[in-house]
Amino acid sequence: MLKRFAEWLLPGGESPSGRPEICYQLATCVVLLEAARIDNAFSEDEHGQIIQSMKKQFGLSQSEAEELLALAIAEHDQTNDLWRFTNQINQSFSVPEKIMIMEHVWRLFFSDGFLDGHEDHLAHKLRSLLNLNHPQMIEAKMKVLDEIRNPA
Repeated sequence: MLKRFAEWLLPGGESPSGRPEICYQLATCVVLLEAARIDNAFSEDEHGQIIQSMKKQFGLSQSEAEELLALAIAEHDQTNDLWRFTNQINQSFSVPEKIMIMEHVWRLFFSDGFLDGHEDHLAHKLRSLLNLNHPQMIEAKMKVLDEIRNPA
């Protein structure tokens, strides 16, 4: 399947298979990977959280999510330009969907029990890159903190 994902990706963000969702799924996964790696660590918990986020956000199977993450790691390692990925998200997602991505980002940030300065800085950068306003970013953060404090 990894080969299938890779074959669908073209520089212009178009998918020859007629499946542009592969491009925005990859873009979302790269953004989450950046969030997980911003503190210079990538734990098994963060890996698992990205997989769960991809499964929840896009209805992927475990193996599809794993292969998407492998491709995202390869893409992330080749570039330091988040704009390319957030631009794809902006072209594909509504504001509520982008807020959901921010919620996934906050879950990654809080997975180790605290928010460091690099993570906070990235949250503000992503807010801007995703064309969200400050209250939307804070609403996503508060929702995640509430989930952490009051698990269902």
